[in-house]
Amino acid sequence: MMNGRILKAISGFYYVQCGNGLIECRAKGIFRKRGLSPAVGDEVTISVDQNEKGVIEEISPRKNAFIRPPMANIDQFIVVVSAVSPSPNLFVVDKLLSIAEYKDVEPIIVLTKLDMAQLPGVADIYRQAGFTVIEVDYQQKAWKQQVLDCLAGKVSAFCGNSGVGKSTLLNHLGLGLSLKTGETSEKLGRGRHTTRHVELFQLPFGGYIADTPGFSDVDLHRQEGILKDQLQYTFREIAPLVGQCKFVGCSHTCEKGCAVLAALEQGKIVPSRHQSYVALYQAVKDIKDWQL
Repeated sequence: MMNGRILKAISGFYYVQCGNGLIECRAKGIFRKRGLSPAVGDEVTISVDQNEKGVIEEISPRKNAFIRPPMANIDQFIVVVSAVSPSPNLFVVDKLLSIAEYKDVEPIIVLTKLDMAQLPGVADIYRQAGFTVIEVDYQQKAWKQQVLDCLAGKVSAFCGNSGVGKSTLLNHLGLGLSLKTGETSEKLGRGRHTTRHVELFQLPFGGYIADTPGFSDVDLHRQEGILKDQLQYTFREIAPLVGQCKFVGCSHTCEKGCAVLAALEQGKIVPSRHQSYVALYQAVKDIKDWQL
């Protein structure tokens, strides 16, 4: 038996890193009976036959798991936001941040294409909310070490709308990944996906990164099962105020005596963040757990 991590999954084959080698594996049928499928990022135990073909025997307990794309054990999201082409969509950013908080994933916000246009106020919005923000101007060099320091020793998933420059950012880091980059469709205002499957790339200084084709899906909230009572805890500037409202069960959207609305009026919560919270609350308020 050998222990390793799944780095890639394609058409029922799983590629498991064991030491310095990569072993092609199939999963035991017992996992299907358990309703469990191996995912990229899983730490697994495998057996290997005389032809050096492997079988996944066990999947270790997961820190977290995602349905689409199927990944497990992610430490942090690198949320990429472009200054232009496509223009930033803060609601999508806030959705991704909410999912990260729910899944115990630390989000790092990276603002790209600042050599092409500026994003006045965006960095301040998220720094005020307590997030790490890195501003990337490809004509400068200071940002690069900041990003590399964040990646060291972590399993990081790059996410954001297609076209924001995830693959371009990874290529500029000089890690030798040579990922494909795509253009943004002017008609649709979004990029063409250049990443077709999930794959983890090991970093020479420790850690892994994934360029993933799916962490921009607008239905992720429903897929990951965030209900209205849980939503308040996925906004880090709202969570400390839970329980301080005048009425039990306050939705923090319109009620009198709401501590969140008071903080909003005092400038302690940025309006765009609260607007995203309200929009998400309206989207999930009628969903029951049995409907997920």
